[in-house]
Amino acid sequence: KLRLGSPFDYPANARLYIPSRFPKPSEAGHPAAVATLAANCAAALGGRTFVLTTTLRALPVVTDTLRAQLDAAGAGHVEVLMQGSQPKRALLQRFLAHPAAVLVGSQSFWEGIDVPGDALQCVVIDKLPFPPPNAPLVEARVKRLEAQGRNPFNECFVAEAAVSLKQGAGRLIRSETDRGLLVVCDPRMARMPYGSRLRGALPPMLRLDDEAAALAWLGQLALDH
Repeated sequence: KLRLGSPFDYPANARLYIPSRFPKPSEAGHPAAVATLAANCAAALGGRTFVLTTTLRALPVVTDTLRAQLDAAGAGHVEVLMQGSQPKRALLQRFLAHPAAVLVGSQSFWEGIDVPGDALQCVVIDKLPFPPPNAPLVEARVKRLEAQGRNPFNECFVAEAAVSLKQGAGRLIRSETDRGLLVVCDPRMARMPYGSRLRGALPPMLRLDDEAAALAWLGQLALDH
């Protein structure tokens, strides 16, 4: 079976930023911190940003805080579009027609969305997309793995999160000339032992150490736009 390498030069064109000093997803301040970081990114880039949340519940909180932060940063001209406010196709058309925009979406925007070129150059993911433990299919799979003496966390939760993360990240680089930044606002990806497995599931993006470096990269993309 012939395996061909990707035609995309990820190390040259894509950067990954995982803030390590950041509220945990379980902490009350996490959605606001995600929105603040996303606002900083969108302001540096002039829009052209997707914010992907793992739950529908986070959408309005992130959207409202994002709008307020952009206004406070003097970037109120950047429009914030939220999933559910219009049909999905209309939102995407609006985003493409008006690149000075941030689209905040949940699961239906994680895959199958194609925005090639510099219309989308930053994807912010709020937290690691672990499957919901109380979902019937997940519960059944966990029980089956446990009965076989296997590790459900590694073989179900981490494996599923790796697939979803790769799909979310795949929104970013859609052609050989695309460039962009992926931000994962979950410090567990930087600190926990399974974080290296999740990072390894992503394309070989160059990892940035801090927010200043991430914003500098976006500033460079904005200049080249």
